[in-house]
Amino acid sequence: METFELVHHPTTPPLGVTGLSARILALEPRWLTLRWRVEGAGRIVLPPFAGKVRADGLWQTTCFELFMRPQHREDYVEFNFSPSQAWAAYDFCGYREGMVERAMPRPPVCTPRRGQSVLIFDVALPTAALPALPFEYGLTAVIEEEGGHKSYWAMAHREDRPDFHHESCFASRLEAPHQP
Repeated sequence: METFELVHHPTTPPLGVTGLSARILALEPRWLTLRWRVEGAGRIVLPPFAGKVRADGLWQTTCFELFMRPQHREDYVEFNFSPSQAWAAYDFCGYREGMVERAMPRPPVCTPRRGQSVLIFDVALPTAALPALPFEYGLTAVIEEEGGHKSYWAMAHREDRPDFHHESCFASRLEAPHQP
């Protein structure tokens, strides 16, 4: 799977973060595993431990996100993953329309690992929670640094402002596996 170098929106430059990459590590029968790697993470604010609970508003501080939509459709799914281990999942019927909680067979597993200047954040998401393949997707992140400073990172952005729901953020595609 491809590693994407996420870019911050030009209107929200980071303070100390020097790079952020994200990738799908594996798509297996039961789990989709994801990884974000933040370089220059010494000033990042991490939310306090909350446990595996569904929670709204995770994007208001450091949060890692996955957006997915079935190919050639308007409806999409948003997943939010917090280093606190809290998570959220929503279905939308169109651009920022019809938001409802997405049913989940079990909570995702969120695992942050922090060093002096690196934060690695892994997520294992049950495949039963995913839309059918093929789908378009976007890997994104909100990074809060000391003093409440936030930067918004994505594979691609709309020009005028950060907006992970915008179609430009669905920048990659995952195909169904080929059967021999």
